[in-house]
Amino acid sequence: MATAEPTGIGFNVSARVRQGYDDFLRTFSNVLFAVCLFVVWGILTLLGVVIAQGKDGSTYFDLYAAPLARLIVRLGLDNVYHSTAYVGIIGLILLSLAVCTFKRVIPARLPALRPVKVEHLTLHDSFEVPDDPQTVKASVAAFFARRGFLVRKREFNGDEWTFADRHNWARRGVLVAHVGFVIIAAGTAIYWARGFSGDKAILTGQTASIPRTGAALTLRDFQYRIQPIQTKSGMVYQPVDYVSRVRVSGSSDPPHDAVIRVNHPIDVNGTLIYQSSYGFGMQFAVRQYGKPVGGLPPQTLKEGDALTLPQTTRQIQYAQFVPTIDKATGAATADPRISNPGVVLNVFDDGQPVGATLARLGKPVDLGGGFSIVPQRYVLYSGLQYRYDPGIPLVGIGAFVLLAGLCISFYLLPARFYVRVEIAPDGSRVGMAATTVKGSDIFAGEFAALTAALKESRA
Repeated sequence: MATAEPTGIGFNVSARVRQGYDDFLRTFSNVLFAVCLFVVWGILTLLGVVIAQGKDGSTYFDLYAAPLARLIVRLGLDNVYHSTAYVGIIGLILLSLAVCTFKRVIPARLPALRPVKVEHLTLHDSFEVPDDPQTVKASVAAFFARRGFLVRKREFNGDEWTFADRHNWARRGVLVAHVGFVIIAAGTAIYWARGFSGDKAILTGQTASIPRTGAALTLRDFQYRIQPIQTKSGMVYQPVDYVSRVRVSGSSDPPHDAVIRVNHPIDVNGTLIYQSSYGFGMQFAVRQYGKPVGGLPPQTLKEGDALTLPQTTRQIQYAQFVPTIDKATGAATADPRISNPGVVLNVFDDGQPVGATLARLGKPVDLGGGFSIVPQRYVLYSGLQYRYDPGIPLVGIGAFVLLAGLCISFYLLPARFYVRVEIAPDGSRVGMAATTVKGSDIFAGEFAALTAALKESRA
């Protein structure tokens, strides 16, 4: 009696679910799909590096053309690492790794014990010995056991096979590397969820608060040291040390003094504060027809800051501090040591550049319309970076696990021998073959040596 084909809504739903599951496995276990995910992740990461993150929207309109600035803001490229797209692509990569691991890696790296057609494998050999099959089987097992192989026996359809594995545990190297990547991703996710970073430029004598830490830093003193080095192409001035002496207050510790150096950060409430740069703030006096101009608040400008002349559309930008101006030529020199300082000023009118000039410290510069500006006094400022990353321990552990997995995968050679002993007219016939996870050529010499040793032991 013929069996009726299953029909109905339930069967259709089950078939569709099964088809969808198969499509999911096929897609996420596809190597090309995983590579595409990594490419997208790399592009998003590169955008996060190229585009300044976490700035005010107006900053991007100052840095880029208006259409590009609008694109950055609307697509959320000003906060790439916390965006849904970035977190989502990381999730897809982890999902793809998991599917590939269980669908491809485990079956390939940890093959089941099953019989093979010995003569069809690249590495194979056979020979006859005068002993009975049971004696030969015991001898083969002992031979491989003495050489550190894991020996297991299985019976298939009445035939007994001997499987000898060397470095069988090393087949899991790729799995270990995958686990390391997952641990790194978890540490990175913790930073996205709870970590933060940023930078501060603090003028000497100024106090600045560090966001989300409850701490404040007062820059008591900043010093830097320049070392001139004579090379074949000329004199090079190498900064060798930046030192910020700060007063830390408002933290969990009592107020205390601290020193921040390059590559020697301080820890404030678990947040590391690094010395990253330095610069020169400048105080200016603005005059009109020789008299001080009112309405301008006293301020110290940093490089890139600008002030607007009262009742005009003219802006003066403090572009650059020049430590040494050549007294003979009046031109800026490459010497960063302060000798005859000045500043580069850019002049704008209604947002359009008008010109630039090099002004000596204490010397007035005529701006037209009766206005003049005098660079009066410079003040050193320290550029500090702060970072709180609770995921660093996990990232370190993950990197170690990943490296261990890669070392296991690249420097160890797991191999499996398949041995079958059959009755022969004059005793027993031994058929054997071997496979590795890295191809046959790399193991051919050792296979030949082991085969010869086994033959000699049974001669």
